Amino acid sequence: MPFYYNILRRSTPYMATIAVVLSALLLREGFDRSQKSYGCTGFGQSAVGGVRIDASGAIERLDRDTLGTLAEQRREALIQAPADMQKPSDLRKISLRALEQALAENVQGGKPIPEEMLLLAGLQKIQYVFVYPEQQDIVLAGFGEGWKTNARGDIVGLTTERPVLVLDDLLTALRSAEQAAHGGISCSIDPTPEGLDRLRKHVAGLRTIGNPQQTGKGIEQALGPQSVTVTGLPTTSHFAHVLVAADYRMKRLGMNLDQAGVPGFTSYLNLLGSTGRGISAIAPRWWLVPDYQPVLVDADGLAFQLRGKGVKCLTEDTVFAADGTKSQAGKSSPAAQKWADMMTNKYPQLAQKEPVFAELENMMDLAVVGALIFQEKLAEKSGYSLPLLLNSQQLPNETYQAVKHTDSVASLVQKGSNWVISASGGVQIDSWKLAADKQTEPKLAELRKARITGAKTWWWN
Repeated sequence: MPFYYNILRRSTPYMATIAVVLSALLLREGFDRSQKSYGCTGFGQSAVGGVRIDASGAIERLDRDTLGTLAEQRREALIQAPADMQKPSDLRKISLRALEQALAENVQGGKPIPEEMLLLAGLQKIQYVFVYPEQQDIVLAGFGEGWKTNARGDIVGLTTERPVLVLDDLLTALRSAEQAAHGGISCSIDPTPEGLDRLRKHVAGLRTIGNPQQTGKGIEQALGPQSVTVTGLPTTSHFAHVLVAADYRMKRLGMNLDQAGVPGFTSYLNLLGSTGRGISAIAPRWWLVPDYQPVLVDADGLAFQLRGKGVKCLTEDTVFAADGTKSQAGKSSPAAQKWADMMTNKYPQLAQKEPVFAELENMMDLAVVGALIFQEKLAEKSGYSLPLLLNSQQLPNETYQAVKHTDSVASLVQKGSNWVISASGGVQIDSWKLAADKQTEPKLAELRKARITGAKTWWWN
């Protein structure tokens, strides 16, 4: 679960808010064409939010110049989409069977996988899943177009500037779908019990802010490294890295370490009042979840439509006992709820400003599609078992350094007589529950029939 920890303490002459926030973003390590895995991550996706993971699993934030250099290198290496892929299409289709056959030719021939396959023909979202027993096929459909590299090295649509779906994340979603049935997919970043104990003792001795830099450094050292936990899929996957990246970005926005650049959006700290109320062992926590409408399905269970796809921010108070254990209060403070509502309402604008939030939506789409395929037994219905897409030996996922821990970061901001010490964030995707929430729509049957063209390529408009 995500972790939040607040202490409000009356100060003497100095007045400040101390926000302890952990930094948790990671850099995609890039694509090496010589690898035997043949690179399934989507060539050109060089960074998520601008950090690198070192050999120990710790997170290192990159400066703007370094990000610019990486983006330029990726831009020079990226191959432009074929001409027929560049034009936007409201309903670009991908045949999983034909895609698998095309991938098999490359893998068996020892050839690198083309960028257009790594980037799933420029597909940016999945709106429909169609099953064709007569062709023994499953088809994914949604908006697609050509791609380009943005200033951070992300691969985004030519006109939308939204992240493009990548093959590696699709493979992870399919291969982790059955595991996700037991508890869903989640990430969280938590202080260690030892760190909490040190922090309590350290804060108990604070009376004034004094030198802000020294005070902040002392708080960071007391709380120490925090643990990153990912469930429901491999911690070494790019999919997992996106979850942690989105969690981190939300955290920095909430704690006033970064500016959103979205009108009407402010930090959680700016929503807090300035009246001290002593030490509190109650803290808010926020986490991001999918916000979907029920999936539409035709009467035969051969056509599915994902609807109302979005992201919602939830909040609930966490209560801390003297020994550092925590429990949920079942309610939240007005300020925490206000910030969660603002995060939800402003999410579309945030996703446009920060591609990592749009990329999180992509991961949610893929997770639901994976759950649908297994929950509805679409492989059996179609007569197509996805033999290569599910085979991690023949077609391995790219693997990255697992994110294991991150240092705490202290930010001091004046706020009346309150001291607030907080760490916050998290993502939860209950993909099987979302896939199970359905409504019947007979019109989908005709749409499914109209969308099959007998095309011999693995994608078409």
